[in-house]
Amino acid sequence: MTDCYQEELAFPMVKHRKVRGCFGGGEITSDGGVLLTALADRRLGLTEALARALPDARDPGRVTHSLRSLLRQRIYGLVQGWEDLNDHQRLRTDTAMQTAVGCEEELASAATLCRMENTAARHTARLMHRVLIETFIKSFKSPPQELILDFDATDDPVHGSQEGRFFHGYYQGWCFLPLYVFCGQQLLVSLLRPANTDAARGAWCVLRLLAKRLREAFPQVRLIMRADSGFCRWRMLRWCEKHQIDYIVGLARNTRLETLLKPHLEQAAKDYAAKGCKQRRFVELSYAARSWDKPRRVIGKAEYTDKGGNPRFILTSLTGEGQQLYEEVYCARGEMENRIKEQQQDLFAGRTSCHHWWPNQLRLLLSSCAYTLLEAIRRLGLQGTSMAKAQAGTIRLKLLKIGAVVLRNTRRVQLLWSSSFPNQDIFTQAWKSLSSA
Repeated sequence: MTDCYQEELAFPMVKHRKVRGCFGGGEITSDGGVLLTALADRRLGLTEALARALPDARDPGRVTHSLRSLLRQRIYGLVQGWEDLNDHQRLRTDTAMQTAVGCEEELASAATLCRMENTAARHTARLMHRVLIETFIKSFKSPPQELILDFDATDDPVHGSQEGRFFHGYYQGWCFLPLYVFCGQQLLVSLLRPANTDAARGAWCVLRLLAKRLREAFPQVRLIMRADSGFCRWRMLRWCEKHQIDYIVGLARNTRLETLLKPHLEQAAKDYAAKGCKQRRFVELSYAARSWDKPRRVIGKAEYTDKGGNPRFILTSLTGEGQQLYEEVYCARGEMENRIKEQQQDLFAGRTSCHHWWPNQLRLLLSSCAYTLLEAIRRLGLQGTSMAKAQAGTIRLKLLKIGAVVLRNTRRVQLLWSSSFPNQDIFTQAWKSLSSA
């Protein structure tokens, strides 16, 4: 009989001792924090709601892995840093991952997960967005007085000849152009779009649907749309005015606006020459492009630095001092850009490498669900700790990607983490917070 053995890997000696390693340790996981991910999911009810909302056309008599377990396996894998379907060929036997998903047998293969992704259609995106929005609404213990909806678009580079790919001149590459909507740090919308389109395409429809549902849930809430100049479309702004939705958006520079701001910019240049430090002036303007229905309030920033003049403009329906609106309200949208970076870089939203369109939209939404779970860990589990403002990648590295010995028998499953794990207190605090109802 042939003896099976694990190949030993040799490392440099330490004080005359040989150092060897092999992958024969048995029930040991590198994802010892995945149960924290599962705990956040149970708290939100996210994958449970997705499984109830999405149709499953498979023959029930021939189904081995439920839709709920498939969704959990894929989403938890993204949270834990396993962005590739091929990763699940080995990950499916990981006892910690099986326990988090709620199974005692091998999880789905990469082929099974691939088939699930390729069943995606238009209604899949609609239903998953509905679940994300309802999850957001349920996160409030009492009705909020004000909600700021941040709209933005970004590039999503393609990996081949996918459906809907186009070359985008600004990003200098072949890509998709997804639309994101955040409210604070919570993600509401991640809509995949082709790159041969206006940045604001679909934003009006998304805003209308969001406003309708949010006002059904919170009748007295004040809604504010915030976006850069790519979303400054006067017909959409007129619709906002008609439906009592405030807005604060960037306004692209043009010769007319620069002419109106020129005296203030010249004065800022003189002040800079006299004082030697950056000068900023904020000016109230009334402006209407030729195609607009009426003039609207514009706040101009006349800034002069060592690099010269830096004029900027925003358009808003909000009342208040111009400088305060610009610096404290409009510039706060930069925080949304950090959330998009988390989504794109830490949660693998750019892994839209399927050939067909709707599976790629599904992948973007699975990444969004993974972000929602990590954001819940940060918002609900890490509040008051040193990691309360940590990036998603940092949370994964310091709390979720930890080694553990897994003991499983007929009565229980036990994870044994390292006694020298540096973040024991934070992990325990997160467990307590996420476990409380």
